[in-house]
Amino acid sequence: MAALEIIESLAKGIDPRTGEILSEHGPFNDPTVIRALFEALDALRTAASTCEENVGVKPKAPNAGRAWPPEEDARLLTDFDAGVTPQELARKHGRTTGAIRSRLVKHGRIER
Repeated sequence: MAALEIIESLAKGIDPRTGEILSEHGPFNDPTVIRALFEALDALRTAASTCEENVGVKPKAPNAGRAWPPEEDARLLTDFDAGVTPQELARKHGRTTGAIRSRLVKHGRIER
């Protein structure tokens, strides 16, 4: 049984293990506890749907945030001077196109 199903059963006053109605004297029949369980259930459902929506989100560039070693800078400039596009440079160096453009600005190859 998944966490969502367990919480939903408890919020409805049902023992998730047996399917029996919970004791009216137990903590799960307290209105505050019931409201908290329904809020937790809503939060879990929202989080689950958000995760499903983000499945198609592009992963972070592998070298994003890392320092630029001098030899990588040299390869970047050589490739740019040879006509390689910023998009292709980003793929090749594992960086974002914004990082590539910033580096090219720093080295005077392009203007902001």
